Amino acid sequence: MAARPRMVVLDGYTMGRDVSWQALADLGLLTVHDRTPAERVLERAAGADVLLTNKTVLDAAAIAALPGLKCILVLATGYNVVDVAAATRRNIPVCNVPGYSPPSVAQHVLSVVLELFSHTSLHAQSVAKGRWSAQPDFCFWDAPVVELSGKTFGVVGFGAIGRRVAELAHAFGMRVLAHVPRPKPAPAYEPFAFAGLDELFAQSDVVSLHCPLTADNENMVDARLLSLMKPTARLVNTARGQLVDEAALAAALASGRLAGAALDVVRVEPIRVDNPLLAAPNCLITPHVAWASVEARTRLMAGVAANLAAFLAGTPQNVVNEVP
Repeated sequence: MAARPRMVVLDGYTMGRDVSWQALADLGLLTVHDRTPAERVLERAAGADVLLTNKTVLDAAAIAALPGLKCILVLATGYNVVDVAAATRRNIPVCNVPGYSPPSVAQHVLSVVLELFSHTSLHAQSVAKGRWSAQPDFCFWDAPVVELSGKTFGVVGFGAIGRRVAELAHAFGMRVLAHVPRPKPAPAYEPFAFAGLDELFAQSDVVSLHCPLTADNENMVDARLLSLMKPTARLVNTARGQLVDEAALAAALASGRLAGAALDVVRVEPIRVDNPLLAAPNCLITPHVAWASVEARTRLMAGVAANLAAFLAGTPQNVVNEVP
């Protein structure tokens, strides 16, 4: 490889303007594109030794058409936007950045859970509209304020993010259930238990998704699984939108079969104007920002730079595929 490798970032805008690319620029010839439409991927990636992507798809056709490509760096932990099998056939390492986002995502999860149970913004908006000033009493509420203490919090997936979310739920006095596909060590706190998926959905007052998207779990949260939930329960998804059957969730909310939901991810992003969840009652939707604290993005950029330096040194790290 050339002493100054050519590096191309396909979608750097989502990293924000408040974190620096300098650590990467110091290692080679860096070009950062804010966004790259699918039809321009090959044009912009041509001649690159290293490609960096967050959500821009690198499919098998694109990888096959880039003979000089030597490494793919993902600006995220999830790497489903890359055809890893195609990269493996070319002996191209695909490197992600694990562990940068748990504090940020866990904070977001608890913030929306608190909103779903305490309705803080609803009551603040009511005060701003003059409702409190017009009251004959010293207080009022437009929706019940419900304590988390003593409730059951179900975590689907128990990696770094799921574990941190569970710790925060425990700190609020909640019983924690976790579902994992393979055995994992249990935390020291109690009450805690591992549970089957049906049991977790049936017993939990909050279900929070923290599992990767795979070919086996798309639409995992379907009408059947939602029907097992308590009518007073809430669903939170900060993982991948494809885990949830959106029409089934919208129907459950509209019928009152489910008390509420908070979603930071949806099937198609940005969200389509015809997504049924936009009209569903008691549904909080945020624009895929759980990961995006400035601290998390700073850690992410440092992780990407470390992955690049390791690759250039001949010792790639955080490689998600098996290459020589």
